[in-house]
Amino acid sequence: MLAKRLGQIPTWSLVAIGILTSFTIVAARAATPFDALLGTWSGPGQIRYEDSPSESIRCTAYYSESNQRLRLAIRCRSASNQIEIRGLLAQRGDRITGTWEERSFNVSGEAVGRMSGGRMALSITGGAFSGSMTISYGGSRQVVTIAIQGLPIRSVNVTLVRS
Repeated sequence: MLAKRLGQIPTWSLVAIGILTSFTIVAARAATPFDALLGTWSGPGQIRYEDSPSESIRCTAYYSESNQRLRLAIRCRSASNQIEIRGLLAQRGDRITGTWEERSFNVSGEAVGRMSGGRMALSITGGAFSGSMTISYGGSRQVVTIAIQGLPIRSVNVTLVRS
């Protein structure tokens, strides 16, 4: 019976219904503010220490998302050190909350902040460690700036491009 009814509908109507259905399915997955970060990024930067000169580093960042959550992993290596930051962030409006850990120094804690207009600014705390992390992004480029108190590392600044 359905085949008989479909036979009575003009072909252009069936094409239009198919196109509209496709647009509806694509629109059903609403874009999240994290979408611009998703994927793999890499690039050079600088790490500054408390009692020694700064040195060059090379970093890779991985971002994946599920609904309003962002998983991040940022790995950096210098000639004398390595940093591995992992986090899980949740977004509600312009507010961000979540958890983070730095595996090389074995510290972890909470992250809170805001996200707007291609910029994520986080305050990170945990134990004797505190700091801030800013990710500014647009197109295929992002700048990650981390300022730290409570560890021998004072700051990390990296410019990453989409890999």
